[in-house]
Amino acid sequence: MEHIAIISLGCPKNTVDSEILAAIAGNSGFELTNDLDAADIVVVNTCAFIEPAVEEAITTILDVSKLKKTGKLRRLIVAGCLTERYREKILEEMPEVDLCIGIDAIPELGRILTDEPVGVLTGDKTSIDFLELPRKLSASDKSAYIKISDGCDNTCTYCMIPSIRGKMRSRKIENIVEEVSSLAKEYNLHEAILVAQDTTNYGFDIYGKPSLSDLLEKLVTREGPEWFRMLYCYPELIDDRLIEIISSNERIIPYFDIPLQHASDRILKLMGRKGTNLYYRELIGKIRKKIKDAVIRTTFITGFPGESDQDFNELHQFVKDMNFDRIGVFTYCDEDGAASYKLPGKIEGTLASERRDILMSEQANISRKINQKRVGKVYDIIISNVSDDGIFYEARSYGEAPEIDGFVYVVSSEPLEPGAFVKARILEAREYDLIGEVLNDSTQ
Repeated sequence: MEHIAIISLGCPKNTVDSEILAAIAGNSGFELTNDLDAADIVVVNTCAFIEPAVEEAITTILDVSKLKKTGKLRRLIVAGCLTERYREKILEEMPEVDLCIGIDAIPELGRILTDEPVGVLTGDKTSIDFLELPRKLSASDKSAYIKISDGCDNTCTYCMIPSIRGKMRSRKIENIVEEVSSLAKEYNLHEAILVAQDTTNYGFDIYGKPSLSDLLEKLVTREGPEWFRMLYCYPELIDDRLIEIISSNERIIPYFDIPLQHASDRILKLMGRKGTNLYYRELIGKIRKKIKDAVIRTTFITGFPGESDQDFNELHQFVKDMNFDRIGVFTYCDEDGAASYKLPGKIEGTLASERRDILMSEQANISRKINQKRVGKVYDIIISNVSDDGIFYEARSYGEAPEIDGFVYVVSSEPLEPGAFVKARILEAREYDLIGEVLNDSTQ
């Protein structure tokens, strides 16, 4: 039996695609392996959202290709966004690659592994059917990403996703509910994380209106995971009904991942964003008034073309005022093909980085103060892994999303496995992480 390795790069949405690829490979008679030296075939599922992601993908592909000389590797397949963005260029510049497959060609992997075609195999990015295929989950902590739609209808001027992934295509509510129910039974899930390019716009293409609230109401009627978490919730469609549904159901955790990207109205308009500084302030205030323990995370971009000192100062003051639980700050990437590429007033990379560092330094102080308020409190946590020092377990409460936030580091008098769902008391706060102890009969 031949062995196949699947390398997943990029965001959680790509993780879902990779898990579908893994299930297809397993069902086609191939043995999955994480040992690249033992792999006869390697599939690299790539990200190509911004230039650093493209560089990571290319580096990974070239590193893997060396195994054709030093390992068992006889076939190298590149999948995902890099294929959608560059297609034949990959094969021209990297002859080590045997085949490029696009996103809509994912269901073809079984045939590809048998027939072994070469070249480029892509679809037209109009189908969502591949998301209904079985998956082999990659996480060991009984948490799963659930992709509720693919593609995007927004026109953010800095973003390549619509051209890479196509227009938004939503899955039917009943299909998503069935997938969650099935995965919960098979893997004993504790957490289902709903993801899309724009989660709050889910369903508009098939139901004629944003339907995330309808989906959530259906999900919580079925047995399944203790937690439902949502990522990538664009702010304009977070309405009173959605906030009420989250506040009134304990299984829908009050974790709001809201990409704002800036707080200067002038820059937001140049970005093609629909919000304003005032609207964002009112929305955050409304969430916190309704849900006392809401955790709010956002992302910002510094160095967007034309960002003046005044624009940045508005953003800096906004971060100070809003006291976000978590933020991520990225410097602008000038992507050829994005509308912002043609904008004047390009910002030097060093200045963009300086502005990013100012925001992150500000946030470190804010985060430390927020975390200190959690000391002494008891939370349900999911054990993710054993930490590198072998003393602590890495864990997450409702306030930490996997891969993007910090950890709750806990000690336990009893051994624990990844995926254990237990209670812990917080003992110490750091800038982004917490320290605690798992509660048992002697510590409660």
